[in-house]
Amino acid sequence: MYAVIKAGGKQHRVKTGDVIEVELMHGGDDAVQFHPLLVVDDENRTHVGKELQKATVTAKPVGEHKGDKVKVFKYRNKTGYSRRAGHRQMYTLVEIGEIKLPGAPAKKAAATSAAKSEESAETPKAAPRKSTAKAAAAKTGAAAEPEAAATEDEVAEPAPAETPPADVAEVAAEAETGPEFEDAGTGPETETAEDAETAKDAG
Repeated sequence: MYAVIKAGGKQHRVKTGDVIEVELMHGGDDAVQFHPLLVVDDENRTHVGKELQKATVTAKPVGEHKGDKVKVFKYRNKTGYSRRAGHRQMYTLVEIGEIKLPGAPAKKAAATSAAKSEESAETPKAAPRKSTAKAAAAKTGAAAEPEAAATEDEVAEPAPAETPPADVAEVAAEAETGPEFEDAGTGPETETAEDAETAKDAG
């Protein structure tokens, strides 16, 4: 928070703890109050005009000192007139104590109480979060078990299918005739005809 005050015909931007020099003040060590022209609070909000009717900046004089020397030279042409002089202005050192803005302390207290309530509300919620995490882990495990079982079933599915009885008979017949007849393009009927012709020749 900072404020802009007017002292000795000059404007100064000040904040708590600053030490500034203003025109010489004859008030001793008594505290001094300034009415700020502008105040910017901690929330970076600017307050001007009617909002600053009750705002004050408290300061305390901490000493006096002389400013830089100013050289003065007077000269008149063709007369031989010239004067030289020097001057050091006296200033009062002032330490800024507090910037009071109506309504600011109440807002700070409200913000502090709200932060405390949020912390107290978040503290008991820490335990349920763990249980929620455990429940999520349990759900994940339960969902993984059916998937694993389905995977095992898929792996176990490719088993040899049973051969129907009709196919068994055909396979047995092929086994008796042998694959040689199929490759040669002859079957058992051809062999029987040759046997018959041989028998006739023999007869």
